[in-house]
Amino acid sequence: MLEDFERKMDKSISIYTKDIATIRAGRANPAILEKVMVEYYGTPTPISQIGNISVPEPHMLVIQPWDAGIISEIEKAINKSDIGINPQNDGKVIRLIFPTPTEERRRELVKGLNKKAEEAKVHIRSIRREAIDFVKKQKKDGEITEDDLKDLENDIQKLTDSKIKEIEEITQKKEKEILEV
Repeated sequence: MLEDFERKMDKSISIYTKDIATIRAGRANPAILEKVMVEYYGTPTPISQIGNISVPEPHMLVIQPWDAGIISEIEKAINKSDIGINPQNDGKVIRLIFPTPTEERRRELVKGLNKKAEEAKVHIRSIRREAIDFVKKQKKDGEITEDDLKDLENDIQKLTDSKIKEIEEITQKKEKEILEV
């Protein structure tokens, strides 16, 4: 019965993980390009589907399109996006060089990360509230007993605590990555 709510919580964590993957931590990470769409034969297409993305150095991404004619479109899409890096085009590949963020910038990134983490925790707690309301309605309708209600509420709380702990672990790992020089 609680599997639905656990799936919802897992999905929230998955969305949070994808969201923070795009935070620039000074290291080159292909995930930062996931939201960048390139106009390819009239269709917005993710960069990962029109070329190979590699990380030859810790502070550099290289995009090698399969169709060399699309290189200027990729460059335009990166410039339009909000990643804040100017692409360098040599006619065959595009290089993105990530500058090392300042201490102040890293602190700002951590603040933003913690805000996103809190939003994810709030979402998990709202799923908990939804689950508790669901079991209370079952008790009211006579489908479960008072003891079952207490057991289910405890199970829901344990599940919530474990998911919030998971979010905190993911956040700590990302925070360490951001603060690493």
